[in-house]
Amino acid sequence: MSQKIKLDEEEYDIEDLSTQAKKTLASLNFSNNRITELNNMLALLVRAKNSYVDSLRSEVISKKSGFNFNEE
Repeated sequence: MSQKIKLDEEEYDIEDLSTQAKKTLASLNFSNNRITELNNMLALLVRAKNSYVDSLRSEVISKKSGFNFNEE
């Protein structure tokens, strides 16, 4: 079974594409994969940033109140 690509509601067999079209498709796939990787990295960094903000907030509140919320 051959692989297909859908463009503008039309399906095309990848094996029937020209060499240049196959190269362009490979570049498109690379770009899409890289975007996915970067979106995952962004989500990770946003989560880390939020954790740092929470830690900072806790430190500031502890200092203001004189009570250490982070004691174990």
